[in-house]
Amino acid sequence: MTGTPDAEVAIIGAGLSGIGMGIALRRAGIDDYVVLERAGDIGGTWRDNTYPGIGVDVPAQAYQFSFELNPRWSRVFAPGAEVKRYVDRLADRHGVRPHVRLNSEVAARIWDEDGHLWRLRLAGGGEVTARFVVSAIGAFVDPKPVDIDGVDGFKGTLLRSSRWDADYDLTGKRVAVVGTGASAVQLIPEIASRVGRLDVYQRTPIWVGPKPDAAVPRPLRRLFQRAPRVQDAVRRVAARGVELVLIDLVVGHQRRPFVAHGAARLARSVWYRTQVKDPDTRRRLTPGYGLGCKRPSVSNTYLRTFNRPNVSLITDPIDRITPGGVRTGDGREREVDAIVLATGFRLASDPENFRRTPVRGRDGFDLATFYAGNRLVSYEGVSIPGLPNHFMMFGPYGWVGGTWHQLVETTSEHIVRVLAEARRRGATAVEVRPEPTERWTERMRQRLSRSLWSTGDCATANSYYYDHHGDTPYLRPTSAAQAVRASRTFPLDDYSYSAPAERTP
Repeated sequence: MTGTPDAEVAIIGAGLSGIGMGIALRRAGIDDYVVLERAGDIGGTWRDNTYPGIGVDVPAQAYQFSFELNPRWSRVFAPGAEVKRYVDRLADRHGVRPHVRLNSEVAARIWDEDGHLWRLRLAGGGEVTARFVVSAIGAFVDPKPVDIDGVDGFKGTLLRSSRWDADYDLTGKRVAVVGTGASAVQLIPEIASRVGRLDVYQRTPIWVGPKPDAAVPRPLRRLFQRAPRVQDAVRRVAARGVELVLIDLVVGHQRRPFVAHGAARLARSVWYRTQVKDPDTRRRLTPGYGLGCKRPSVSNTYLRTFNRPNVSLITDPIDRITPGGVRTGDGREREVDAIVLATGFRLASDPENFRRTPVRGRDGFDLATFYAGNRLVSYEGVSIPGLPNHFMMFGPYGWVGGTWHQLVETTSEHIVRVLAEARRRGATAVEVRPEPTERWTERMRQRLSRSLWSTGDCATANSYYYDHHGDTPYLRPTSAAQAVRASRTFPLDDYSYSAPAERTP
């Protein structure tokens, strides 16, 4: 006998994924859903990240939903505050906001086999039940724990790129930035001119290319407003351009290795040489791994920042954080007033995420245990056997195309098709079958075995693309167009459908 849940669908997370999924449900005529958000506002990444210089690192025309074009982007690469406003408009315009429950962190997901529903235990107490669950927590769940001795004993100000304190004035301060990933590339140039001294601690250099950024002329914005088809054509071209860099370069490496090699040589011999004056600093800023082994970034100011007399690049390993500063392995201690931690995030597939917030499915299936002990699998990046009525907006081998919006639109279409089929069959439990899951995952692994990550020079990249099993389950190694076709045509019988015994013919 099935139970009566509080909602037909529960969506976990109110960022772009959760809002996009809510819109897809409403378009499909499914209004009985709730969006559970752990924070006090919607927006996800664009709510949490407010550090100086925050913005998209792909063209804004590609960074939007096909059904909700924004003609008001002020720059080619939009500032973070504009993206947050875009998310807010999405939620309001498409009626998603009334479905959002803020300050409702899901601490555990427990499948109730008797009731054919999920029991979602909330961190603050209480429980929400739902027939179906969609995990929309995004690719980067929580900041990585800081694995540096002494950090808790630092007497100065500790800042995080993902939890920026805008009230702290950096003017004239001695500041250390730990990390040189995508956030640091944006943040460092913004604060360098204000601080008294800036020490940048780099473990692995990052490929940084030129950023073709500029203000979007008002006449062009007016044209986009009056002629949405023109803007949609620009969106398609921009999205395909991003996909060429982030997907084709990696997946097609074995067929065209000269592309990545040539781009790396050009960057070393021309771009880095014109940006960084000091040869030693330039050498240390230049990656020794192949272009594409870890996500590259773009900036017209990051590399040049290291020409400033108040900025130092430090590549000696950090030994520990002292009460007054940072001590490196050579024994030198550099006193600072503030430390900025830009040390990255745990990926959604990190087992530790699901030790803190367990996901327990059918017949004792535990997601943390499964991820820790087995190579990651999924069906179309959306479903995993053992988790009935459970879908992921970003599962293993799930990254579609070049932008998050393509992923959300493709994944939500897949999920809505399964929900509609369950309704048609009168099923209260659906679960992807093991055989198509294994078959699809093996096909993705085979394609990735010929990728840059498998055949290129990535040994020193320290890239989050590689998981704890040595696989690269981040990317779906197909075109975005193929992923869209798959979401519309995958065999619905790749899922099993069941109903209570009394309703079974």
